[in-house]
Amino acid sequence: MARITAGLATSHVPAIGAAIDLGKDGDTYWRPVFKGFEFSKDWIAEHKPDVVILVFNDHASAFSLDIIPTFAIGCADEFQPADEGWGPRPVPIVKGHPELAWHIVESAILDEFDLTIVNKMDVDHGLTVPLSLMYDKPDAWPCKVIPLAVNVLQFPPPTANRCYQLGKAIRKAVDSFDQDLKVMVWGTGGMSHQLQGPRAGLINSAFDAQFLDKISADPEALTRISHAEYVREAGSEGIEMIMWLVMRGALDKDVREVHRFYHVPASNTAVGHLILENP
Repeated sequence: MARITAGLATSHVPAIGAAIDLGKDGDTYWRPVFKGFEFSKDWIAEHKPDVVILVFNDHASAFSLDIIPTFAIGCADEFQPADEGWGPRPVPIVKGHPELAWHIVESAILDEFDLTIVNKMDVDHGLTVPLSLMYDKPDAWPCKVIPLAVNVLQFPPPTANRCYQLGKAIRKAVDSFDQDLKVMVWGTGGMSHQLQGPRAGLINSAFDAQFLDKISADPEALTRISHAEYVREAGSEGIEMIMWLVMRGALDKDVREVHRFYHVPASNTAVGHLILENP
């Protein structure tokens, strides 16, 4: 049977992708960011997931204000890197796992989660930057990827608790899939940052540290935080942190934290990263 072995969370700052693509990851400014992922690259090479369910938010690349799904799951064979205005990133095509994706769709919808089924979707930096941070610059991504897009751009986004419960529904689906697969769930986005308005540049390291502590030890406490509190404490784009709770909901109640990294700033953003293993 399929099994979820671990969860991973990371920021998906677009400038990180540009630094990788332009060979600036060794520059003085960027070196501390990439140093925090050295352990992670060794870890992922050792643990080798067959499939990654990658929770991210689309940045108006696949969806526009015409259609805004709350939760959308990619069920296609492959997903092209999106053109975000400067051409697609020079990264491999993302290969999907339609069989598992459709199994998750059926299981989750029957559990009353109304997932939007997407059979064609270009994937932007929200998905490709985490892959680059973990796998660097391969000729092909070494795992299949199921994209799971969450609306955190247009009000109202789903609640933190709804994201956490979706993670539980995904866990149930994966546990009942009849192929022998090692599956990981990655939550992306955040941490605290605001890109516009009077509070542009906001970073709240105290809130971020508390979030990192609780997502390992007491994730249900994070599900009780309101939208207003996430925005007030972590900035308008800090609401992305609720996507980490999809990952956490898919794991065991008690997890082993094997790596934690936090750094500010990276393009006016707080970068956070966690690796959690199921015992």
